[in-house]
Amino acid sequence: MNEEFDVLDSGPVFDIKAFLFKALSYWKLFIICVGIGVFIVYQQNIRKQQSYRLSTKISIEDDKNPLFTSNTNLTFNYGGVSGKVQTVMNTLQSRSLHEQVVDSLQFYINYLKQSRFRKDDIYKAAPFRFNPSFDDYQILNTPIKVTFKNQETFTLEFDFKGLAVSAQNYDDYSVKNFDVTQGVFSREYKVGALIDLPYLNGTLNVVEDRNIKPGDTYFLQFQSFDAVVASYRFRLSVSNPRNSAILLLSMVDNNTKKIEDYLNKTVEVLTKEQLDRKNQFVTNTINFIDSQINRVKSDMEDNSDQLNDYRSKNGIFDLGQESIAITQKISTLELERDNLYDKKDYYNRLKNYLLTSTSFTELPAPSTAGIDETNILNNISKINSLSVQKAKYEETVKSNTTIFKDLNQQINGLKSVLLENISAALNGLDRELKRVNSKIGVAKGEFKKMPKDQQFLMDIQRQYLLNEKTYTMFLSKRGEADIIKAATVSDILLIDPAKNTGAQPIDLKLSSRYMFAIFGGILPPLLLAFLVTFFDTRIHNPQNLESLSSIPLLGVVGKNTLDNNLVVHRKPKSSVAEAFRAIRSSLQYMYKQHDLDSTKTVMVTSSVSGEGKTFCSINIATVFALSGKKTVLVGLDLRKPKIFGDFEIQNDIGAVNYLIGQKNLDEVTQQTKVQNLEVITSGPIPPNPSELLISEKMHELMQLLKEKYDYIILDTPPIGLVADAIELVQYADASLYVVRQDYTKKEMLNLINDKHKKGEVKNISLLYNGFNQKGKYGYGYGYGYGYGYGNYANGYHENETKKVSVLKRILSFFNPLK
Repeated sequence: MNEEFDVLDSGPVFDIKAFLFKALSYWKLFIICVGIGVFIVYQQNIRKQQSYRLSTKISIEDDKNPLFTSNTNLTFNYGGVSGKVQTVMNTLQSRSLHEQVVDSLQFYINYLKQSRFRKDDIYKAAPFRFNPSFDDYQILNTPIKVTFKNQETFTLEFDFKGLAVSAQNYDDYSVKNFDVTQGVFSREYKVGALIDLPYLNGTLNVVEDRNIKPGDTYFLQFQSFDAVVASYRFRLSVSNPRNSAILLLSMVDNNTKKIEDYLNKTVEVLTKEQLDRKNQFVTNTINFIDSQINRVKSDMEDNSDQLNDYRSKNGIFDLGQESIAITQKISTLELERDNLYDKKDYYNRLKNYLLTSTSFTELPAPSTAGIDETNILNNISKINSLSVQKAKYEETVKSNTTIFKDLNQQINGLKSVLLENISAALNGLDRELKRVNSKIGVAKGEFKKMPKDQQFLMDIQRQYLLNEKTYTMFLSKRGEADIIKAATVSDILLIDPAKNTGAQPIDLKLSSRYMFAIFGGILPPLLLAFLVTFFDTRIHNPQNLESLSSIPLLGVVGKNTLDNNLVVHRKPKSSVAEAFRAIRSSLQYMYKQHDLDSTKTVMVTSSVSGEGKTFCSINIATVFALSGKKTVLVGLDLRKPKIFGDFEIQNDIGAVNYLIGQKNLDEVTQQTKVQNLEVITSGPIPPNPSELLISEKMHELMQLLKEKYDYIILDTPPIGLVADAIELVQYADASLYVVRQDYTKKEMLNLINDKHKKGEVKNISLLYNGFNQKGKYGYGYGYGYGYGYGNYANGYHENETKKVSVLKRILSFFNPLK
């Protein structure tokens, strides 16, 4: 097609009305798309297992043991409640906690029941439980079909898709591959009997008070332990409303009972872990005290045996009052000295521990060594608490984060302070030891004045009394530690345990899903209508044409329903014939305005072939002839001649023969069956049509025609394809540019608009052809010319047969006024 059509922009504007009617014309597509969407949603609904959300609520308390004193304060809460909340939240997201919960509940075993479209997780609704052997391997990710023959016998069935399967040991979590035979493998077992297969080991037991019907079928499936832990760790949601001491734990799953058990077990494991962490000092202290008690008890037994042996051998059973007083004095001073040595030993061990260790979570409480220095007690508790917090963060937080830098700085600061406190305390202990050793030396001087046998007996008895007092002291401290541990409560308070009290599915409601389906079904046809309208460049109605060109619209012609172009002749009362009569009146009015009383010439052209140029030429000529005017229709489309067929005449001789000088006017003129209408066909196709139309012979032909006829109708080539029609404009008193509905493209008007604007074409009008009241978008414009009046035109036009839709037929059948 001529590229000249694209030179000028016709400036099309998106037609909202056209878009709406175009969308309405797709009503069948709307029904199909909506139906498909509803069907898809329905299939999804019946196949999807609903999800539910349950939650539990806990509070982080700041409980301190009411029995704590300055000497028994074995724990210290560093950071208050806010620090605990953050620690608990990190603990809840830790892998180790979820491993404990999954392992405790055995959630790596799934109990399934086949429904219509899927295998549903029935959990505790299953009438049996499988107890795996933890030293052996269990097959992974393969549904094991369990079919009960009766209450005591069942069949296991495996459907192996390949030649190997993976299995996991749930003791050390190792995974191993086993070779299998592809296909179905089944074996019968007794309830409670050991199942001993390479890839499945354990016993299957029926739940008490559960009846099983013969033929009942269930499925058993093992999952990777790490995968299950990761899944529940990801699904557990922990929120801290308003940054308070309250934590809300929630989880989503298809089985509400599973959510209940998992959340409650999580809180149980968390509570125990927090209590163990809170009692860590106490536990370390008890272990230390127990080791000391065992040592002192062994020394006491040796002293007792030695004392009894000496008494029996030497016959000395009692000491005098002076000896007893000296012995008790030395024993008290030695006990004091031993306590000082214990403190000094504790400080030295503590100093060495601080200098060599990177973790400070295993220190016994200072009170076990009789240390009551407030700064040392507090700093040891702080550094222990920070170390525990750091160890917990390492399970959930990456090691390169800022939080570890801050914790390490705090720990190093406390360690420096502790080392200074320890140095000062050691210096003070050395001074105390000198003083006590001096007193012991004086007392032993008095002791040496005693008889030798009494000295030896007093020495053994004094050692025994010293060990006895030490033993009593450790027993006392052991009792204190037990009381503290028993009185300590967890900082985790369960406010509201997880429970299903009528949980509603959190998935989209069925009605909402269908609404989305309807919307999704409507969207594609709407999008299609938008794209078709947006990219549609054709002219679909007269109003559209008027907005694209300043050239006046002379008339609108309806769609031809006959088998040839002689509509006016064959159907003179039809609406199409009336339209051509209206065009005739418009042309006559135009001629009067230009004072044309002689022969009138009408040139009919168009943009391209197929727009109805020949159809309009024939019928315009016919209406002039029927008015009693002598009319001639000249076929000047020398490249594609058409008009001869409708009149049932030959095209052997025509205008070409005259233009090349072979024939005269009478020889090329042919009569038609229409009164007063003669036709000059184009004749044989010449090699030089353009040259013939601009020759002197063409001018001569037009002069002869004007002398002989009242009206001359020129059927010319398309002006958008060849230049021939432009050459013929000079002979025309009026030019008609034919535009066909749903065929002519908008950009095709650019050429004629440009030539009209430049003044190259004058006295030109547009002729809208093929008009359909419904148009491509199903709406009309009421242009008259026999159109747009509906039933009001009854009796004026011939009745034309129209197809009646099935819907209208049905409505008319039920219409009582038809």
